[in-house]
Amino acid sequence: MKTFMPSRRAFSARLLQVATAAAAALVAGVPQPSLAQPPASVQKHERAVNAVVHWNSVADQALTPGQGTNPMAHSRILAILHASIHDALNAIDRRYESYTPGLPAAKQAHPDAAVAAAAREVLVRLLPDQAALVETAYGRALAGIRDGSSKTAGIATGQAAAWATLNRRQDDGAAGAAIPYVPGTAPGEYQFTPPFDFAAQPLWGRVKPFVISVEDHELEGPQVLTSKAYARDFNYIKDIGHIASTTRSAEQTEIAKFWYEDSTLGWNRIANTVMRQRGTDAWDSARAFALVHFAMADGFIAGFGEKYRHRFWRPETAIRAAASDGNAQTEPDAAWKPLLITPPVPDYPSTHTVLGYAAAEVLIELFGDRERYALTSLTLPGVTREYRGFSKPAEENGLSRLYAGIHFRHAVRDGRRQGRDIGQVVAEALPRAR
Repeated sequence: MKTFMPSRRAFSARLLQVATAAAAALVAGVPQPSLAQPPASVQKHERAVNAVVHWNSVADQALTPGQGTNPMAHSRILAILHASIHDALNAIDRRYESYTPGLPAAKQAHPDAAVAAAAREVLVRLLPDQAALVETAYGRALAGIRDGSSKTAGIATGQAAAWATLNRRQDDGAAGAAIPYVPGTAPGEYQFTPPFDFAAQPLWGRVKPFVISVEDHELEGPQVLTSKAYARDFNYIKDIGHIASTTRSAEQTEIAKFWYEDSTLGWNRIANTVMRQRGTDAWDSARAFALVHFAMADGFIAGFGEKYRHRFWRPETAIRAAASDGNAQTEPDAAWKPLLITPPVPDYPSTHTVLGYAAAEVLIELFGDRERYALTSLTLPGVTREYRGFSKPAEENGLSRLYAGIHFRHAVRDGRRQGRDIGQVVAEALPRAR
């Protein structure tokens, strides 16, 4: 039986090849922005952009070509990036507690040089394919800072912060998460879904979290196949998630496609947009980005732990094989297809939902729930959606997986609960320095 490739680089390459071919209709024609430029919807509200927000935009551009390939690895990269930036700034002016303690104080160091150096070290190390883009941005950033001891100290501080974080995360388990996976064959057990012949990152749930204790966020598990609750969820997704559903509205179809984008990219764009509009300073921006990405990284870790503990089948498999589920209220449809491609991981919980609610909880804690902003998506080019606050987009983000036909309602409901719990814990991290 085929299994997916054990190499993390090979996994990404394989998933990119399959996803590009399978989802071309969604991502075709996505414009590539100029270096570190925000979406047009942001520009009209934008205030002066600090170095942290700028380098977040550089990272966003570096990760954009990898949309749909390995969002788990991307969540780790962004968390490491923003932990490093946060620590570099707080070595210069200690406003918040550090992620990795012990960095020497550098009160004379230039903050912008420190941010640039920290970002450059992390991104070149973890995204070597994007080194040219990063080095170009780095050269531009340093050219705008006056030469002298402050600039030199800033570079040294940023590099030290980056390597402290990189060394801390070196043996966190991410490198060994891509092991071969053989799916089960019993009713309810996860099986590969077309066009994939592998399962992604089965051991990602064992990666060391950034903030949480994973055991505090375990879930009860999916519904019993023979239960009435399972039958209700089965028939709901069979109806609304079908590729040719007559129940799903045009608005729901738009939501499915809009939020199909990787959570790491979509919610990072929300955070970036809000901080541009509010004009947050570098220290507050650094902490905010770090917390948002800690929440999403830990959401993937806790969520994947549950996914591969329960190994529950996806709707596509369940509907085609309903004759085997022992439930008189479900009927099979061997030709059933979802609206969108099912990602190659088990159903329960929906980590897309986990990440959305985790990020939203952090953003609500930091900025409240009334901020107005416009949002675009890589997976539905040309469409802009308007939001107020973070609760509504988190809700849409979760519902999108139902409208797309790729998750059961129970996976979304429990993903919401797990995500909220994670976000509330992470929001308390990196407190003000005493």
